[in-house]
Amino acid sequence: MKIRLERDGLADAVSWVARSLPSRPPVPVLGGMLLDAETEGRLTISGFDYEVSAQVGVEAEVESTGRTLVSGRLLADITKALPQRPVEITVDGSRVSISCGSSRFSLPTMPVEDYPQLPQMPELAGSVPGDAFSSAVSQVAVAAGKDETLPMLTGVRVEINDDQLTLVATDRFRLAMRELSWQPAGSVEDTAVLVPARTLSESAKTLGGAGSTVELSLASSDGLLGLSGATRRSTTRLLDAEFPPYRKLLPDEHAASAVVDVSALTDAIKRVSLVAERGTQVRLEFSESALRLTAGGDDEGSAEEELPVEFDGEPLTIAFNPNYLQDGLTALKADRARMLFTTSSRPAVFKPVDDEGETVPGYLYLLMPVRMPS
Repeated sequence: MKIRLERDGLADAVSWVARSLPSRPPVPVLGGMLLDAETEGRLTISGFDYEVSAQVGVEAEVESTGRTLVSGRLLADITKALPQRPVEITVDGSRVSISCGSSRFSLPTMPVEDYPQLPQMPELAGSVPGDAFSSAVSQVAVAAGKDETLPMLTGVRVEINDDQLTLVATDRFRLAMRELSWQPAGSVEDTAVLVPARTLSESAKTLGGAGSTVELSLASSDGLLGLSGATRRSTTRLLDAEFPPYRKLLPDEHAASAVVDVSALTDAIKRVSLVAERGTQVRLEFSESALRLTAGGDDEGSAEEELPVEFDGEPLTIAFNPNYLQDGLTALKADRARMLFTTSSRPAVFKPVDDEGETVPGYLYLLMPVRMPS
């Protein structure tokens, strides 16, 4: 194999595939990256660890075709550090030579015959604008759990209902839900799958973008989800776990509501939580026209700050984990937020508000309060 290609295209492609590689592969070849120059004018770079696959095509001058397997992490480090010059990759026996300007690297190859075959893309289920999909996943994945002993909480539930997608994630302390329109491919059955949040976030972040389209492919029976856009495609194994019945958590009504400036409130939370021991809690005291934030106590120091607020309801004091509270406010992606309350011990719901003061439909962030000291 002998090819020549642009440095930026190579580095970007290798970096994207490297994100899906395991940090501690169970067998060495699963930490490898497959370089395939069997197609005229294109180099295909792939990674697969039996759970997640990633594949990207990049334009290249193919002088002689071939396939080789090299260490993915090492290749990513090398291509990222190369100068801004064309790159030449040559395979000679059991070595891969990488030349760029005055830089020369020689890497050992891995046995291509031991590398697993990448999974086929499942049947196309539908498509969604890339920027909308990327934004929706980021808004929801913030609430996904990270405890691998509770796999049902480490995923994003993707519900397909005709021309609507619903994404949901929860870690028991908070829940995020986003609804968005999509274009189903023909008649797609209503279904729901659980996708690893980390993998979905990485794929959505890089596949989504202004003017792009993300295609979702699904094989529920095989437990596989595929995402593709432009020259990139990825697949991931679905989580075989039962997602909690989350709709029971969503309040049917509320007793009080507040409209707040997101930026001002986020900054105030950051300041007062400096004295909250291990980020335990920040208390929010709502009255008719003011919101008073307090944290800490006599032993560790205390802080308070007051902000203007549009409040409707009886005066209310409620406490939250400051990190979860900031995550939710940021995920709204809005200048103002409406906070809905029932009681100080029941979950609160946050929703974005537009310039006219109307609630923007399609997204909500639910947050459990923290018990306040008596």
